[in-house]
Amino acid sequence: MENSYVARVIDLTDPATQRIQNMSIEEARARVASGRADSVRAIDGSFALVARAGRRVRLARSLDRPMRYFLAKEAEGPTLVVSDRIDTIRAFLETEGLAAQFHPSYSRMVPAHYVVDLELIGCPDPSPTYERYFTPSHPVFPADPDAIGPAYVGALADEIGRWLDGVPERAPVGVAFSGGVDSGAVFLVTHHLMRRRGLELGRLKAFTLGPGPDLTQARAFLQTLGLGLFLEPIDLSPDALDPFEAVRVVEDYKPLDVESATMALALCRGIRERYPDWRHLLDGDGGDENLKDYPIEENSELTIRSVVNNPLLYQEGWGVGRLKHSLTYTGGQSRSYCRTYAPLRRFRFDGFSPFTRPNVIDVAEAIPFSAMAGGDLERLYAIKGDVVSRGVAAVTGLAMPVFPKRRFQHGALADDASGRLSFPGEAAYRSHFFSLYA
Repeated sequence: MENSYVARVIDLTDPATQRIQNMSIEEARARVASGRADSVRAIDGSFALVARAGRRVRLARSLDRPMRYFLAKEAEGPTLVVSDRIDTIRAFLETEGLAAQFHPSYSRMVPAHYVVDLELIGCPDPSPTYERYFTPSHPVFPADPDAIGPAYVGALADEIGRWLDGVPERAPVGVAFSGGVDSGAVFLVTHHLMRRRGLELGRLKAFTLGPGPDLTQARAFLQTLGLGLFLEPIDLSPDALDPFEAVRVVEDYKPLDVESATMALALCRGIRERYPDWRHLLDGDGGDENLKDYPIEENSELTIRSVVNNPLLYQEGWGVGRLKHSLTYTGGQSRSYCRTYAPLRRFRFDGFSPFTRPNVIDVAEAIPFSAMAGGDLERLYAIKGDVVSRGVAAVTGLAMPVFPKRRFQHGALADDASGRLSFPGEAAYRSHFFSLYA
């Protein structure tokens, strides 16, 4: 009789998107069903899993797999609908005659790195509970980039290596590449591992959206290392950019994420038009979050002290149970990863962001940022280039060029074109997003 408390659990997540490397999906789901944090932490890979145990439903996701749920009421009992997308949930409810209950703000995003426990017993259902399954535990490093760099890039190499194990032997491999620190490290480590394994390097390409300063930077980066033949520019016209398309695709309205997603859509569209069957694409998303390389002066809520003293701030925001934590969107990269995930899914790519892996984040969280920055913003911002370049040298033997940081949306267009491009801003994005559900 216990199962009678839950009328239905509708899992609309796509099993084909699960990338679990060390166990079957069935075993991983059983671990989520157990509710044991240490058991879920042992799942290695990208996942968004729903598991039912009697009247309890437990959900867990990795940082790079968005996951949402909505609870609908029926006479027989509650119906829980789970998907990676808001519009998929709404479309299902429409087929069931339940759409009148729906509003996007009533949906809930599962926060990354937690097991969410829902006990569905009918109206009113109690609030979910959350148990963290990933807590950084790496011993703190000395304030020495020569010690930190090899460990950090070594962890990155381990993740890319395991990912390459699952890529078919002849499948082409692309890197979304700007010549910045993060995409540069991902490309050079991938190239190094493929060469060391004796894999065909002709399969590898560095895709750069141009004709802006990113393309100039990417070309200089690769030519400096004698790797210019791997560069493949993807041409961009400002007229093809539509931030309102990005709002619809990423299902969010935060300006920087919308703008980044606008460029990601252009890159993915350009690759897909040129290569109809291309599937595997890596990127450097997560590198800024790991090494705290966002301009603090652009966010009035932040200080250097709050950034260096709050673990996982950029990955998770202020955190579950905190006043500013959004139930609809969570926070930090747990929310913003849709800027990468959704464009890749829209154009049928199998993406991989190795910096989002817990084992890489674990190393990053052991960096003594406060001691190394000494309260100085410029010293904080310099940590990433210093650490990663030394790590790349230790792992690959290559002297990686380091250029000043530039956002995706600022580097893809030529300077004269970027001056003409106007992004409307959050109020317009928010209004457009909610109009899709009016």
